[in-house]
Amino acid sequence: MIEDILKKSKLDKTDLIHLLQAEGPDMERLFKKSMAVKEEYVQNKVYFRGLIEFSNICRKDCLYCGIRKSNGKVHRYDISDKEILKAAEFAYDNHFGSVVLQSGEQKSPVFSKRIIKLLDGMNQLSGGKLRVTLSCGEQTKETYKEWFEHGAARYLLRIETSDRELYAKLHPNDRLHDFNERLQCLYDLKDLGYQTGSGVMIGLPFQSHESLANDLLWMQSMDLDMVGMGPYLEHEETPLYEYRHFLMPQKKRFELALRMIACLRILMKDINIAAATALQSIDKLGREKAIKIGANVIMPNVTPGEFRDDYHLYNNKPCTDENPEDCKSCLEMRIALADNKIAYDEWGDSEHYRRRILNSEF
Repeated sequence: MIEDILKKSKLDKTDLIHLLQAEGPDMERLFKKSMAVKEEYVQNKVYFRGLIEFSNICRKDCLYCGIRKSNGKVHRYDISDKEILKAAEFAYDNHFGSVVLQSGEQKSPVFSKRIIKLLDGMNQLSGGKLRVTLSCGEQTKETYKEWFEHGAARYLLRIETSDRELYAKLHPNDRLHDFNERLQCLYDLKDLGYQTGSGVMIGLPFQSHESLANDLLWMQSMDLDMVGMGPYLEHEETPLYEYRHFLMPQKKRFELALRMIACLRILMKDINIAAATALQSIDKLGREKAIKIGANVIMPNVTPGEFRDDYHLYNNKPCTDENPEDCKSCLEMRIALADNKIAYDEWGDSEHYRRRILNSEF
């Protein structure tokens, strides 16, 4: 059955459900196929994105997130612009090619202008050679436009689930947590010319294989350029923690996340897929296993060390005690073990984006 599905040129929801349920030899067949697709379409290259988690201040109250606004136990921080630019300079000096600016969701003219200032600063320190990805939540189209004009090339806005009913269980029922607004932001980003990324959590309470198969098909229908997704990890200071007894064991969530990555690589052959840090929270070689079977982006954390523990989205976040130099050396070794090579000094733009833009010009 699995071998017949893997021979198909087009996968439907029923096919994807079968693949997501694969275990043992069938799972190995799935991984073998996704490895071959990866090698053919994006090669065995891994692109580094230096991750700067510059603030955990958030206006949102998502029911699964450790830095949600209502969590009074979080030590809030906001790194200075000088320190952010120093972290970006480290990434540039170490030939990463790209950085990711990530924060809790903030939305104000002051915040928008701050991002513009940081983008200009990164452009100046690198002579325009450092590619910048933003992951700063929902904004107006005008704000996205200004950031794009000042050098932001990519934007990651995770939907977390494309299932509207499940989305409603993960968020407060108010205008600040509107599924339609989040979706519109993704449309705006694509319309403005960003390399656009999204992603989902895998192994949530109340989530089915059918829901995850629909997530994969949603990503395909959105024609995304990049995806970041990983296993859901519970946090005790969140409302969703109450439903932890509905969760499958972490090892099962990890394996399901790998199958999602493999299926996505087969489904969307030339996109960029990130190996999420959450994978390593469950398995010490989690990110490397994801790279092996389909992912091609990894995000070494270059956030100043004293702030890393406070960007606490979930429990057991790995590598919070490493300095950027240690993190880089460790990942170099791990990626070599996955029979891949790091593409230093390359932006690593999505091949899918390049083809999408090229096709739109004709």
